[in-house]
Amino acid sequence: MNTPDAGPSDNHRGSETWLRSWTHLRVDRRSPAYCRVTFDHPPINAITATTVLELAELVGLIEEDSDLNVVVFDSVNPDFYLVHYDTEPDSGRTPLPVASNITHTWLDLLMRLSRAPVVSIAQVRGRVRGPGSGFLLACDMRFASRENTLVGQFEAGTAAVPGGGGMVRLSRLVGRGRALEILLLADDLDGPLAEQYGYVNRAILDHRLEDEVEAIAGRLARFDHDVIVRTKSCVDWGAQDG
Repeated sequence: MNTPDAGPSDNHRGSETWLRSWTHLRVDRRSPAYCRVTFDHPPINAITATTVLELAELVGLIEEDSDLNVVVFDSVNPDFYLVHYDTEPDSGRTPLPVASNITHTWLDLLMRLSRAPVVSIAQVRGRVRGPGSGFLLACDMRFASRENTLVGQFEAGTAAVPGGGGMVRLSRLVGRGRALEILLLADDLDGPLAEQYGYVNRAILDHRLEDEVEAIAGRLARFDHDVIVRTKSCVDWGAQDG
């Protein structure tokens, strides 16, 4: 598979809103049809109010961009992809809207991402737990480092119930029995086991992960946008009907 013919990254394509200064994200519009979003919230990519609001704004941009076919989400930290909520004040000090709260906004953006008229791809290295796993499951495709991935839903071990629609999406991917095993044992799965269970599409050798995902994204970027939207809609309708 070949990469897009766009050449070097050009963040000046598309709406000027994409160019704004992000706090917990790096946004790289590589071509009109392809964007990479990198989580960058040291030290472990914990999810805060700022993370949620920035992702909600980003999903809004994705929904409105008829040129965009594919968005890849990765992490600048090879040991942590996206993890738990952090309710402590963060450097962005971004208050949530008065009419909303972090949980409602998070649930809403995950639903919107799963239905967005693009292919969303999670390129995973490191730990993905709790709400981070919920984000992973809301993406359309998930490709993980074989040697450096740990995914799981730890909530049951802390006397909590997973939220964010993760339980429903997980059971559709892996089946009821394995979903209950993952959720109730509250343990981590490594890359090969996550692939075996269907938690991720594929576990790829770490040194090949970037190139393989780049090739997949490049191929999708060249396809007809309407075909992608209609195909995704039909698959989603079939999954709900089933």
